[in-house]
Amino acid sequence: MPIRKVLIANRGEIAVRIVRALRELGVTSVAVFSAPDRVGLHVRLADEAVPIGPAPASESYLKIDRLIEAARATGADAIHPGYGFLAENAAFAREVDRHGLTFIGPGAAAIELMGNKIEARGTAAKIGVPLIPASPPLGDARGAQAAASQIGYPVMLKAAAGGGGKGMRIVRSPEELERALALTRGEAASAFGNDQVYLEKLIDRARHVEIQILCDAHGGAVSLGERDCSLQRRHQKLVEETPSPAIDAATRTAMSAAALAIARAAGYVNAGTVEFVVDEARNFYFLEMNTRLQVEHPVTEMVTGIDLVKEQIAIAEGRPLAIDQDKVHPRGVAIECRICAEDPDHDFLPAVGKISRLRLPSGPGIRNDAGIYPGIEVSIYYDPLLAKLIAWGRNRDEACRRLSRALAEYQIEGVRTNLSFHRWAIGHPRFASGEVHTGFIAEEWRNQTPVSAGEEEVAMIAAAIQALDDRRRTEATRVSNPAGEAASRWRFQTRAPRDGV
Repeated sequence: MPIRKVLIANRGEIAVRIVRALRELGVTSVAVFSAPDRVGLHVRLADEAVPIGPAPASESYLKIDRLIEAARATGADAIHPGYGFLAENAAFAREVDRHGLTFIGPGAAAIELMGNKIEARGTAAKIGVPLIPASPPLGDARGAQAAASQIGYPVMLKAAAGGGGKGMRIVRSPEELERALALTRGEAASAFGNDQVYLEKLIDRARHVEIQILCDAHGGAVSLGERDCSLQRRHQKLVEETPSPAIDAATRTAMSAAALAIARAAGYVNAGTVEFVVDEARNFYFLEMNTRLQVEHPVTEMVTGIDLVKEQIAIAEGRPLAIDQDKVHPRGVAIECRICAEDPDHDFLPAVGKISRLRLPSGPGIRNDAGIYPGIEVSIYYDPLLAKLIAWGRNRDEACRRLSRALAEYQIEGVRTNLSFHRWAIGHPRFASGEVHTGFIAEEWRNQTPVSAGEEEVAMIAAAIQALDDRRRTEATRVSNPAGEAASRWRFQTRAPRDGV
């Protein structure tokens, strides 16, 4: 069935990116927005937009019933979840299906199976994919100590339902374990609603390499190559590139075969990413599967020429893949920098403010995926990702040079960003030579100042002011859209964006 109208259950740059793909396909787009996102770029660019609640995500972007209501009221026949929020929520996928809508992503069963890291490990183990030594789900601290002793320190505590770098903590000695277990459990319960955690052997100086796959409902499946995501802070990616400078053709072929085997074993349909840890000897181990579009998908698009969002929609329509594995020929090198509202000099503390000036770089081989414009407020309520800068080159040296030039052109004023960090990282000799690993930032980035109690207090005050402001905006919205009105009453058609936006 052709998809004619898509509700985008997300915000920011990924919502903008999906709007653009839909417009190229001639498909109508419906944006949703919380109170502070009323003037978001995704709202300005979409064909229609619907308010779904106040600032906290728990009262807006995570409200399944409001999203379904908005889709039905606007006549949308499909929902694209983007990434984050409800993108890997099996209950959401199931509810979308129950209401006769198309979920542009994998089915609920595959999300449930691969979304739990322990279950995903079991799937990989059954088909013989190498795994990092790990424990079963942990009980009390005594059981955790016994498991850690058997695996051998250092170890990594991980939330079974985790993702996005949350619910992970390195433990290097028995003395650290009990406190780390309590902290990780608390973080897992808060972030994922599931406090189940397990231990995994930590591989020092490892590379984080993932395989992008596409699978249709007719048994077709292709690998679109790998992405190296080893530059991370607090287990969250900052720089990604393809191809990886650390693996050879034989390793690439073996990893792709393993990724596709895992997807087939899970009955997976749509776009997905299988993540691996690669040690210094190029041995790879299954890490997890992300059952959604990845933040870093543009680098794959740049080297393959394949639009992953359009492919997601075609698969969701029930069409077989139009891509054969022997016709996938990545060309050149692409590198992405995540531009975030955060202070790299103070442990990457999130920043808020109003963007007073913005200059996006351009020129040969440069792509910008952004959700910002001058005058927009950066809220404390959401992920600090503002934009992504991607550079393509015929080889890695050209890609690095183009990226360095683009970073020099990039200007954001009014809110602190990590642009200075990216300029440093891309110019670092170890990055230039491709000799980095997941501990690179912790080893080399020395411009960090511990966050003081005073700075934490300032951040709390800023959050309180933001919350008060959002409450006022929400009250103003309720005056014009009283509670209880049908969604069709507060749906509206967006205006064309102003010049320069």
